[in-house]
Amino acid sequence: MANLADEYGTDVEIYIKALSTTIHADSATGTPGGLLDLLDQLGLERREVRTAGPVYTWHEVPEHLSADAQKRLVSRAIPALVVAGYQVNCALEVFDEAAYHQAVQEIRSGKRRHRAQHAPPAASPSRTSPARRTP
Repeated sequence: MANLADEYGTDVEIYIKALSTTIHADSATGTPGGLLDLLDQLGLERREVRTAGPVYTWHEVPEHLSADAQKRLVSRAIPALVVAGYQVNCALEVFDEAAYHQAVQEIRSGKRRHRAQHAPPAASPSRTSPARRTP
């Protein structure tokens, strides 16, 4: 199973899964439980496949949401992940700039600060990949 977070060296990669309309949020292999829990709290649904070897874990947006609501959900999650110290890349086709800016404003005003407090920060934020957009 491909893991884009491992491939790009980020904590979370948000994109549309090939040959589907499902928005995925891949987290790096060995991701600490705090990041997985934060993704859960932000409204993404955890999925897992256990094999004889590794356990593959990723998140998806809820299927019952409209396409626009799915984009808003992942775009609003990005600021909380960044505040918690994680590096996030999001594919442009699923990024909703207005929802992202609204979430940033809410964090700045203290309305969403509690969500990011549950996840331990990463050791140090890594730099963004130059070929991909990181809001």
